[in-house]
Amino acid sequence: MITGLVVIMMMMIESLNIESKGLFFKGLRKTKIGQVVIASLLGSIPGCMGGFATVSLYTHRMFSFGALVAMMIASSGDEAFVMLAMIPEQALIIFAVLFVLAIAVGIITDKIYDRVHAKKCGLHDHEECGVHADCDGFEVHEHVEPEHEHAQRHFGWKRISMLVGLALFIAALGTGRLGHDHSAHAGQEHDGHVHTEVCDHHDHGHAHVHHGHGHTINMLSEDWMNVLFAGLSVIMLVVLIFASDHFVEEHLWNHIVKKHLPTIFAWTFGVLLVLGVVLHFVDIDNWISDNTALMILLATLIGIIPESGPHMIFVTLFAAGIVPFPVLLASSISQDGHAGIPLLAESKKSFAWAKLINCFIALAAGYAAMLLI
Repeated sequence: MITGLVVIMMMMIESLNIESKGLFFKGLRKTKIGQVVIASLLGSIPGCMGGFATVSLYTHRMFSFGALVAMMIASSGDEAFVMLAMIPEQALIIFAVLFVLAIAVGIITDKIYDRVHAKKCGLHDHEECGVHADCDGFEVHEHVEPEHEHAQRHFGWKRISMLVGLALFIAALGTGRLGHDHSAHAGQEHDGHVHTEVCDHHDHGHAHVHHGHGHTINMLSEDWMNVLFAGLSVIMLVVLIFASDHFVEEHLWNHIVKKHLPTIFAWTFGVLLVLGVVLHFVDIDNWISDNTALMILLATLIGIIPESGPHMIFVTLFAAGIVPFPVLLASSISQDGHAGIPLLAESKKSFAWAKLINCFIALAAGYAAMLLI
Protein backbone atom coordinates (compact mmCIF):
# COMPACT_ATOMS: atom_id res chain seq x y z
CA MET A 1 0.00 0.00 0.00
CA ILE A 2 2.81 2.41 0.90
CA THR A 3 4.51 1.94 -2.47
CA GLY A 4 1.22 2.47 -4.32
CA LEU A 5 0.37 5.66 -2.43
CA VAL A 6 3.83 7.16 -2.96
CA VAL A 7 3.84 6.31 -6.68
CA ILE A 8 0.38 7.87 -7.12
CA MET A 9 1.64 11.04 -5.40
CA MET A 10 4.71 11.18 -7.63
CA MET A 11 2.59 10.67 -10.74
CA MET A 12 0.21 13.46 -9.72
CA ILE A 13 3.09 15.87 -9.08
CA GLU A 14 4.76 14.93 -12.36
CA SER A 15 1.48 15.42 -14.26
CA LEU A 16 0.72 18.81 -12.68
CA ASN A 17 4.28 19.99 -13.25
CA ILE A 18 4.40 18.94 -16.91
CA GLU A 19 0.90 20.02 -17.93
CA SER A 20 1.36 23.46 -16.32
CA LYS A 21 4.88 23.72 -17.83
CA GLY A 22 6.27 24.19 -14.33
CA LEU A 23 3.97 27.11 -13.48
CA PHE A 24 1.87 25.18 -10.93
CA PHE A 25 4.77 24.89 -8.46
CA LYS A 26 6.81 27.88 -9.65
CA GLY A 27 5.35 30.30 -7.11
CA LEU A 28 5.72 27.78 -4.29
CA ARG A 29 9.39 27.22 -5.03
CA LYS A 30 10.12 30.93 -4.59
CA THR A 31 8.94 31.13 -0.99
CA LYS A 32 10.69 28.98 1.59
CA ILE A 33 8.34 30.08 4.36
CA GLY A 34 5.35 29.10 2.25
CA GLN A 35 6.86 25.67 1.66
CA VAL A 36 7.42 25.21 5.39
CA VAL A 37 3.86 26.24 6.26
CA ILE A 38 2.30 23.98 3.62
CA ALA A 39 4.52 21.07 4.66
CA SER A 40 3.50 21.62 8.29
CA LEU A 41 -0.15 21.56 7.26
CA LEU A 42 0.40 18.36 5.29
CA GLY A 43 2.16 16.82 8.27
CA SER A 44 -0.75 17.75 10.51
CA ILE A 45 -3.14 15.62 8.44
CA PRO A 46 -3.81 12.38 10.37
CA GLY A 47 -2.20 9.38 8.77
CA CYS A 48 0.66 9.14 6.29
CA MET A 49 -0.92 10.89 3.29
CA GLY A 50 0.57 14.32 4.05
CA GLY A 51 3.95 12.77 4.71
CA PHE A 52 3.96 10.90 1.40
CA ALA A 53 2.95 14.08 -0.44
CA THR A 54 5.73 16.09 1.23
CA VAL A 55 8.38 13.47 0.47
CA SER A 56 7.25 13.39 -3.17
CA LEU A 57 7.41 17.19 -3.41
CA TYR A 58 10.83 17.21 -1.75
CA THR A 59 12.31 14.61 -4.09
CA HIS A 60 11.03 16.68 -7.03
CA ARG A 61 12.74 19.81 -5.63
CA MET A 62 9.42 21.49 -4.97
CA PHE A 63 9.97 21.59 -1.20
CA SER A 64 13.04 22.68 0.73
CA PHE A 65 14.86 20.58 3.30
CA GLY A 66 13.39 22.79 6.02
CA ALA A 67 9.91 21.97 4.72
CA LEU A 68 10.74 18.27 4.92
CA VAL A 69 11.89 18.66 8.53
CA ALA A 70 8.74 20.66 9.33
CA MET A 71 6.52 17.87 8.01
CA MET A 72 8.36 15.24 10.04
CA ILE A 73 7.89 17.27 13.22
CA ALA A 74 4.23 18.08 12.57
CA SER A 75 3.31 14.53 11.57
CA SER A 76 2.15 11.97 14.12
CA GLY A 77 1.54 9.29 11.51
CA ASP A 78 -1.27 6.81 12.01
CA GLU A 79 -1.17 7.39 15.77
CA ALA A 80 -3.07 10.63 15.12
CA PHE A 81 -6.24 8.65 14.39
CA VAL A 82 -6.04 6.76 17.67
CA MET A 83 -5.05 9.87 19.65
CA LEU A 84 -8.12 11.70 18.33
CA ALA A 85 -10.30 8.79 19.32
CA MET A 86 -8.79 8.04 22.75
CA ILE A 87 -7.54 11.42 23.99
CA PRO A 88 -9.16 14.05 21.72
CA GLU A 89 -8.48 17.12 23.90
CA GLN A 90 -4.82 16.30 24.52
CA ALA A 91 -4.41 15.28 20.88
CA LEU A 92 -5.55 18.69 19.62
CA ILE A 93 -3.14 20.39 22.02
CA ILE A 94 -0.26 18.23 20.79
CA PHE A 95 -1.15 18.82 17.14
CA ALA A 96 -1.21 22.60 17.71
CA VAL A 97 2.16 22.51 19.49
CA LEU A 98 3.68 20.38 16.77
CA PHE A 99 2.37 22.68 14.02
CA VAL A 100 3.85 25.84 15.58
CA LEU A 101 7.10 24.07 16.44
CA ALA A 102 7.35 22.63 12.93
CA ILE A 103 7.08 26.05 11.28
CA ALA A 104 9.69 27.59 13.58
CA VAL A 105 12.18 24.73 13.20
CA GLY A 106 11.57 24.47 9.44
CA ILE A 107 12.35 28.16 8.86
CA ILE A 108 15.49 28.02 11.02
CA THR A 109 16.63 24.82 9.29
CA ASP A 110 16.30 26.43 5.87
CA LYS A 111 18.32 29.46 6.97
CA ILE A 112 21.15 27.25 8.24
CA TYR A 113 20.90 24.81 5.33
CA ASP A 114 21.10 27.57 2.72
CA ARG A 115 24.20 29.11 4.31
CA VAL A 116 25.99 25.77 4.57
CA HIS A 117 25.03 24.84 1.00
CA ALA A 118 26.15 28.21 -0.43
CA LYS A 119 29.61 27.71 1.09
CA LYS A 120 30.00 24.24 -0.43
CA CYS A 121 28.43 24.89 -3.85
CA GLY A 122 30.54 26.59 -6.51
CA LEU A 123 27.60 28.11 -8.40
CA HIS A 124 26.58 31.73 -7.92
CA ASP A 125 22.88 31.13 -8.47
CA HIS A 126 21.50 28.50 -6.10
CA GLU A 127 17.90 28.75 -7.26
CA GLU A 128 17.99 25.42 -9.08
CA CYS A 129 21.17 23.69 -7.94
CA GLY A 130 20.04 22.21 -4.68
CA VAL A 131 18.93 24.83 -2.18
CA HIS A 132 15.46 23.32 -2.62
CA ALA A 133 16.85 19.78 -2.40
CA ASP A 134 20.12 17.89 -2.43
CA CYS A 135 22.44 18.71 -5.34
CA ASP A 136 21.92 15.16 -6.52
CA GLY A 137 18.16 15.60 -6.38
CA PHE A 138 15.68 14.74 -9.09
CA GLU A 139 15.06 16.33 -12.45
CA VAL A 140 12.22 18.83 -12.43
CA HIS A 141 11.16 18.48 -16.09
CA GLU A 142 10.03 21.99 -16.99
CA HIS A 143 10.59 21.87 -20.74
CA VAL A 144 7.75 22.09 -23.22
CA GLU A 145 6.88 19.03 -25.24
CA PRO A 146 6.95 19.40 -29.04
CA GLU A 147 3.48 19.54 -30.55
CA HIS A 148 3.99 16.43 -32.67
CA GLU A 149 5.00 14.45 -29.58
CA HIS A 150 2.05 15.77 -27.63
CA ALA A 151 -0.36 14.68 -30.36
CA GLN A 152 0.82 11.08 -30.54
CA ARG A 153 -1.21 8.64 -28.46
CA HIS A 154 -1.01 4.85 -28.70
CA PHE A 155 -1.98 2.14 -26.27
CA GLY A 156 1.30 0.29 -25.98
CA TRP A 157 2.20 -2.27 -23.33
CA LYS A 158 3.65 0.36 -20.98
CA ARG A 159 0.47 2.42 -20.94
CA ILE A 160 -1.69 -0.70 -20.59
CA SER A 161 0.48 -2.03 -17.76
CA MET A 162 0.07 1.19 -15.78
CA LEU A 163 -3.67 1.28 -16.51
CA VAL A 164 -4.08 -2.27 -15.20
CA GLY A 165 -1.93 -1.50 -12.15
CA LEU A 166 -3.95 1.61 -11.32
CA ALA A 167 -7.24 -0.23 -11.82
CA LEU A 168 -6.16 -3.00 -9.44
CA PHE A 169 -4.96 -0.42 -6.90
CA ILE A 170 -8.31 1.40 -7.05
CA ALA A 171 -10.18 -1.88 -6.64
CA ALA A 172 -8.02 -2.81 -3.65
CA LEU A 173 -8.65 0.55 -1.99
CA GLY A 174 -12.36 0.39 -2.71
CA THR A 175 -12.77 -3.11 -1.28
CA GLY A 176 -10.63 -2.44 1.79
CA ARG A 177 -7.93 -4.90 0.74
CA LEU A 178 -5.23 -2.35 1.51
CA GLY A 179 -4.74 -0.97 4.99
CA HIS A 180 -3.09 -1.72 8.29
CA ASP A 181 -4.13 -2.17 11.90
CA HIS A 182 -2.93 0.75 13.96
CA SER A 183 -3.23 -1.21 17.19
CA ALA A 184 -1.43 -4.29 16.03
CA HIS A 185 1.61 -3.56 18.12
CA ALA A 186 -0.14 -1.90 21.00
CA GLY A 187 -3.44 -3.47 21.95
CA GLN A 188 -2.14 -7.03 21.94
CA GLU A 189 0.85 -6.14 24.05
CA HIS A 190 -1.25 -4.47 26.72
CA ASP A 191 -3.66 -7.23 27.62
CA GLY A 192 -3.50 -6.44 31.31
CA HIS A 193 -4.27 -3.31 33.28
CA VAL A 194 -3.30 -0.92 30.53
CA HIS A 195 -5.48 -2.55 27.90
CA THR A 196 -8.51 -2.52 30.20
CA GLU A 197 -8.17 1.14 31.09
CA VAL A 198 -7.57 2.17 27.51
CA CYS A 199 -10.61 0.26 26.30
CA ASP A 200 -12.76 1.81 29.04
CA HIS A 201 -11.50 5.28 28.18
CA HIS A 202 -12.11 4.58 24.52
CA ASP A 203 -15.67 3.40 25.15
CA HIS A 204 -16.54 6.42 27.27
CA GLY A 205 -15.25 8.72 24.54
CA HIS A 206 -17.62 7.21 21.97
CA ALA A 207 -15.02 7.64 19.24
CA HIS A 208 -14.33 4.19 17.89
CA VAL A 209 -12.07 3.84 14.88
CA HIS A 210 -13.49 1.44 12.30
CA HIS A 211 -11.60 0.08 9.34
CA GLY A 212 -13.59 -1.21 6.42
CA HIS A 213 -16.83 -1.79 8.38
CA GLY A 214 -20.16 -0.06 7.98
CA HIS A 215 -21.28 2.28 5.26
CA THR A 216 -20.10 5.63 6.61
CA ILE A 217 -16.72 7.34 6.56
CA ASN A 218 -15.41 7.98 10.06
CA MET A 219 -13.19 11.06 9.96
CA LEU A 220 -11.18 9.58 12.85
CA SER A 221 -10.19 6.62 10.68
CA GLU A 222 -8.08 6.17 7.57
CA ASP A 223 -11.15 5.30 5.46
CA TRP A 224 -11.43 8.87 4.24
CA MET A 225 -7.79 8.75 3.15
CA ASN A 226 -8.42 5.59 1.14
CA VAL A 227 -11.37 7.28 -0.56
CA LEU A 228 -9.21 10.31 -1.38
CA PHE A 229 -6.43 8.20 -2.83
CA ALA A 230 -8.95 6.19 -4.83
CA GLY A 231 -10.20 9.47 -6.28
CA LEU A 232 -6.66 10.60 -7.14
CA SER A 233 -6.01 7.22 -8.73
CA VAL A 234 -9.11 7.61 -10.90
CA ILE A 235 -7.81 11.00 -12.04
CA MET A 236 -4.46 9.43 -12.93
CA LEU A 237 -6.35 6.71 -14.79
CA VAL A 238 -7.98 9.38 -16.97
CA VAL A 239 -4.62 11.12 -17.44
CA LEU A 240 -3.06 7.86 -18.59
CA ILE A 241 -5.82 7.32 -21.13
CA PHE A 242 -5.53 10.74 -22.77
CA ALA A 243 -1.85 11.61 -22.20
CA SER A 244 0.67 11.65 -25.04
CA ASP A 245 3.07 8.78 -25.66
CA HIS A 246 6.00 11.02 -24.73
CA PHE A 247 4.52 11.91 -21.35
CA VAL A 248 3.53 8.34 -20.55
CA GLU A 249 6.83 6.75 -21.56
CA GLU A 250 9.36 9.41 -20.56
CA HIS A 251 7.80 10.98 -17.46
CA LEU A 252 5.56 8.31 -15.98
CA TRP A 253 7.20 5.06 -17.08
CA ASN A 254 10.92 5.90 -17.25
CA HIS A 255 10.98 8.50 -14.48
CA ILE A 256 8.43 7.14 -11.97
CA VAL A 257 7.76 3.45 -12.63
CA LYS A 258 11.15 2.31 -13.92
CA LYS A 259 13.41 4.53 -11.83
CA HIS A 260 11.66 5.06 -8.50
CA LEU A 261 9.06 2.30 -8.04
CA PRO A 262 11.53 -0.63 -7.68
CA THR A 263 13.64 1.26 -5.14
CA ILE A 264 10.66 2.40 -3.10
CA PHE A 265 9.11 -1.08 -3.13
CA ALA A 266 12.37 -2.83 -2.21
CA TRP A 267 13.11 -0.50 0.69
CA THR A 268 9.51 -0.50 1.93
CA PHE A 269 9.28 -4.30 1.84
CA GLY A 270 12.74 -4.74 3.36
CA VAL A 271 12.28 -2.23 6.18
CA LEU A 272 8.83 -3.54 7.16
CA LEU A 273 10.07 -7.14 7.00
CA VAL A 274 13.06 -6.44 9.25
CA LEU A 275 10.96 -4.41 11.68
CA GLY A 276 8.34 -7.13 11.79
CA VAL A 277 10.92 -9.77 12.71
CA VAL A 278 12.72 -7.58 15.26
CA LEU A 279 9.54 -6.39 16.98
CA HIS A 280 8.33 -9.97 17.19
CA PHE A 281 11.31 -10.93 19.35
CA VAL A 282 11.90 -7.61 21.15
CA ASP A 283 9.31 -6.64 23.76
CA ILE A 284 9.52 -2.85 24.02
CA ASP A 285 7.16 -2.96 27.01
CA ASN A 286 9.99 -4.35 29.10
CA TRP A 287 11.87 -1.11 28.58
CA ILE A 288 9.13 0.95 30.21
CA SER A 289 10.27 2.76 33.35
CA ASP A 290 8.88 5.16 35.94
CA ASN A 291 11.80 7.50 35.18
CA THR A 292 10.28 10.28 33.04
CA ALA A 293 13.64 11.52 31.77
CA LEU A 294 14.58 8.01 30.64
CA MET A 295 11.16 7.51 29.05
CA ILE A 296 11.53 10.72 27.02
CA LEU A 297 14.87 9.44 25.69
CA LEU A 298 13.38 6.03 24.93
CA ALA A 299 10.33 7.52 23.18
CA THR A 300 12.60 9.70 21.04
CA LEU A 301 14.88 6.83 20.03
CA ILE A 302 11.93 4.58 19.17
CA GLY A 303 10.64 7.47 17.04
CA ILE A 304 13.48 6.80 14.61
CA ILE A 305 11.72 3.57 13.59
CA PRO A 306 9.71 4.29 10.38
CA GLU A 307 6.76 2.22 11.56
CA SER A 308 3.50 3.07 13.31
CA GLY A 309 3.14 0.17 15.75
CA PRO A 310 5.89 0.80 18.33
CA HIS A 311 4.83 4.40 18.95
CA MET A 312 1.30 3.32 19.81
CA ILE A 313 2.63 2.06 23.12
CA PHE A 314 3.16 5.59 24.38
CA VAL A 315 -0.32 6.63 23.29
CA THR A 316 -1.92 3.78 25.22
CA LEU A 317 0.31 4.33 28.26
CA PHE A 318 -0.54 8.03 28.35
CA ALA A 319 -4.26 7.32 27.97
CA ALA A 320 -3.99 4.92 30.92
CA GLY A 321 -2.20 7.55 33.03
CA ILE A 322 1.06 5.60 33.23
CA VAL A 323 3.37 8.04 31.43
CA PRO A 324 3.16 11.87 31.61
CA PHE A 325 2.49 14.36 28.80
CA PRO A 326 6.21 15.16 28.05
CA VAL A 327 6.80 11.51 27.04
CA LEU A 328 3.91 11.53 24.57
CA LEU A 329 5.03 14.92 23.24
CA ALA A 330 8.56 13.65 22.57
CA SER A 331 7.19 10.52 20.91
CA SER A 332 4.84 12.54 18.68
CA ILE A 333 7.65 14.83 17.53
CA SER A 334 10.25 12.16 16.81
CA GLN A 335 8.02 9.72 14.93
CA ASP A 336 6.29 10.30 11.61
CA GLY A 337 4.74 6.92 10.80
CA HIS A 338 5.57 5.38 7.45
CA ALA A 339 6.48 8.69 5.78
CA GLY A 340 10.16 8.06 6.44
CA ILE A 341 10.29 4.84 4.41
CA PRO A 342 10.00 6.37 0.90
CA LEU A 343 12.39 9.12 1.99
CA LEU A 344 14.87 6.47 3.16
CA ALA A 345 14.54 4.78 -0.21
CA GLU A 346 15.12 7.96 -2.23
CA SER A 347 17.63 9.92 -0.11
CA LYS A 348 19.31 8.24 2.85
CA LYS A 349 21.31 11.38 3.59
CA SER A 350 18.18 13.51 3.85
CA PHE A 351 16.51 10.87 6.03
CA ALA A 352 19.47 10.75 8.42
CA TRP A 353 19.79 14.52 8.79
CA ALA A 354 16.05 15.09 9.10
CA LYS A 355 15.74 12.38 11.75
CA LEU A 356 18.72 13.82 13.64
CA ILE A 357 17.07 17.24 13.79
CA ASN A 358 13.74 15.61 14.62
CA CYS A 359 15.21 13.73 17.60
CA PHE A 360 17.04 16.80 18.88
CA ILE A 361 13.81 18.82 18.88
CA ALA A 362 11.92 15.93 20.49
CA LEU A 363 14.42 15.70 23.34
CA ALA A 364 14.50 19.47 23.81
CA ALA A 365 10.70 19.79 23.83
CA GLY A 366 10.22 16.72 26.03
CA TYR A 367 12.68 17.80 28.71
CA ALA A 368 11.44 21.42 28.58
CA ALA A 369 7.87 20.19 29.12
CA MET A 370 9.06 17.98 31.98
CA LEU A 371 10.57 20.99 33.75
CA LEU A 372 7.66 23.33 33.10
CA ILE A 373 4.66 21.07 33.64
